[in-house]
Amino acid sequence: MAIGWGKSFEDQVEEGNQRLSQAERPPRLNEVERARAQRLESLKLSRSRVLEQLDRSRHAAHREGLLKGLQVIEQEIEDLNSPED
Repeated sequence: MAIGWGKSFEDQVEEGNQRLSQAERPPRLNEVERARAQRLESLKLSRSRVLEQLDRSRHAAHREGLLKGLQVIEQEIEDLNSPED
């Protein structure tokens, strides 16, 4: 026991760690699942950014390019969400 720390404090810390490990911690993902989740989050952020740009865009050529990019992003999101057989 460290100097200045009471036993009750150590008990509280241990109890808190146990609660976190049992209920509140999300399940651990393997490397592939983690990479997939990060890619999906990145695509969602990109999609929202493109939608904002589309909302502000005034030039037809720029809008066309954004729409094509949006289609690619949405297709990749769909591919990531579809179950692999």
